[in-house]
Amino acid sequence: MSDLKRYVGARKRRDESFADGFETGYEQFKIGVLLRQAREQAGLTQEQLATRMHTQKSAISRIENHGENIGLATLEKYAAALGKRVRLTVS
Repeated sequence: MSDLKRYVGARKRRDESFADGFETGYEQFKIGVLLRQAREQAGLTQEQLATRMHTQKSAISRIENHGENIGLATLEKYAAALGKRVRLTVS
């Protein structure tokens, strides 16, 4: 186990607000990473995707680096620009 994993585990055990915030932040981070990976697999730069979405490169960067508060319509537009669809599951 890495030092970082040990630190996060210990901090989560002793600080409930950190644990709650960490999980939320991690989920938002994962969304951005998944979107970036999908864009890269499609062989597109942020600028090319922005052109397809009729937006600015900085907006794509924000979506990929700060996955918080992305609306479903934005996710659908992002996916459509990649020739993909958004699929959600609730479990």
